[in-house]
Amino acid sequence: MRLQKITLAMTAVAAASALACTGTHEVAAKSATPELQPAPVTVSTPSAPSAKSRAAMPIPAADTDTVRPAALAVGQHPTPPVLDSLIKGTLPARGLYVFRFAANTRRLKHLIAIADSTEINALIIDVKDEFGLNFDPADPMLKKNAGTQVKAHNLRALVDTIRAHGILPVARIVVFKDSVTARNNPDHTIRKADGSPWHDKKGQTWVNPYANAIWEYNFRVAEEAIKMGFGEIQFDYIRFPEPFKSLPKQVFPEQAGRSKPEVLAEFLKAARERFAKLGVRTTADVFGLVTTVGGALEVGQKWEPISESVDVVLPMVYPSHYPPGSFQLPHPNADPYDVIHIAISRARERDEKLGINGEHVRPWLQAFSLGKPPYAAHEIEEQKRAVYDSGFDGWVMWEPGSRYDKFLPALEKTFVSRKKVPPVPRPANRLD
Repeated sequence: MRLQKITLAMTAVAAASALACTGTHEVAAKSATPELQPAPVTVSTPSAPSAKSRAAMPIPAADTDTVRPAALAVGQHPTPPVLDSLIKGTLPARGLYVFRFAANTRRLKHLIAIADSTEINALIIDVKDEFGLNFDPADPMLKKNAGTQVKAHNLRALVDTIRAHGILPVARIVVFKDSVTARNNPDHTIRKADGSPWHDKKGQTWVNPYANAIWEYNFRVAEEAIKMGFGEIQFDYIRFPEPFKSLPKQVFPEQAGRSKPEVLAEFLKAARERFAKLGVRTTADVFGLVTTVGGALEVGQKWEPISESVDVVLPMVYPSHYPPGSFQLPHPNADPYDVIHIAISRARERDEKLGINGEHVRPWLQAFSLGKPPYAAHEIEEQKRAVYDSGFDGWVMWEPGSRYDKFLPALEKTFVSRKKVPPVPRPANRLD
């Protein structure tokens, strides 16, 4: 029994190291200048306008003006009662991922229509990904690290439209896998023993998670997103790069004796405290394996330190990303219910030991095909059922191109609480 536990844990850790991003998003998606220094951010909080219905505002036309409107302050954005509940976390979120190039008027119009006619009540939008920012910033520090990718047109207006429909706009911010900031700020990158920049297997440099300047930069990206009207900050790539034996050893300036799990938790705690003052919750994406592996993964993620540091944890429990034999399942991709029920039930159990209850776990569901069987509406239904049986109501779907039409039959017409109280027990022997 003990040997079996150790074998499963080692297999899980090896699989985690083989995945190329915080929770396998990257795998799913295959198919002169100011220095980084702190600066105060002032955000006013005037009273919110009167509530509007979910379909009250039309989608704005593409922004063709040469002069953009000034950033709106927190509290000046449409906030219907249902959105207020989502921002506060009293209503669970069920959302869709919106990748960088889908954050435009036409594509968002379709996704908003899906939300208006189904249980979907949140849209997770790329504000900063591995290739830089998805908006035109005013802050000089942010401008320096914005990158050259095409930016969303008039993101502020689009966010206000989303809010007016009673939909929660969530800002996805990729943190430590940031090639743009690494290139522009070589003093804040992971190093090799000889002091030169460390590169991953793709030849990319990573920013140093121990660098306070990198923290400040990401905090200020989040604060600008909050000014634009985003109601939740979701951090992705809260991790270190995989320390493959074939690569040089990673050296971290500013480490000061802190372990990887410690510094990741410190970053998230600092973010949570900072954004809570603005009335916005902090959430984080993690590897799905983090829910069931007892210790820390080599990339620094461990359930307990992260769970205690954020308002919601989003484990990426994609069945296709679990190695054969996980949870005693020969082909995990063919058993979406069992994979997610076991993984999320274990997350709930670990939270309960920490004294954490409620909608604190919001899993990512697999809305893409990777191996057999191909995923369609039935597989989404099975994943949703697993979440509800595990004792949670919230979930979000990842489709790398933000194309969800073939999954629409799996979505209910309205939001109805489906979580089981008490939860359905997971099989007792599957983690032995």
